Amino acid sequence: MPKSRTKIIPAPSATDRLSIRIDLGTGVRIGPGKVAVLEEIDRTGSISAAGRALAMSYRRTWLLIEEMNVGLGKPVVDTSAGGSGGGGASLTKLGHAVIRQYRAIEAESAAMARKHLAALNRIRAEAPAE
Repeated sequence: MPKSRTKIIPAPSATDRLSIRIDLGTGVRIGPGKVAVLEEIDRTGSISAAGRALAMSYRRTWLLIEEMNVGLGKPVVDTSAGGSGGGGASLTKLGHAVIRQYRAIEAESAAMARKHLAALNRIRAEAPAE
């Protein structure tokens, strides 16, 4: 029986993804890094713990929060001073809204891009080796 010469066209792989960065008119940029910082602060209740979880310094973590605070005109994180009981951080309503809206944009964009990612994989599979 002759061997089939059908070429297998790969589907989008689990590693194919769309990375979204939103540039608002105020100059603030919101992307996966800043959203991850907000999500970690929400999870840990701490700026320093969020930074450690993301392998970033406290200073870098705080600067990302400040960029959002200034660019959005309102705080995305509420903080309480440290001391014997320890300090803490929590997201404001705006901080929660930033996460929610960013993730919605990301999900809708990924769904719309799925067929284009598959097309790129087909083109890659069909391209002759150089």
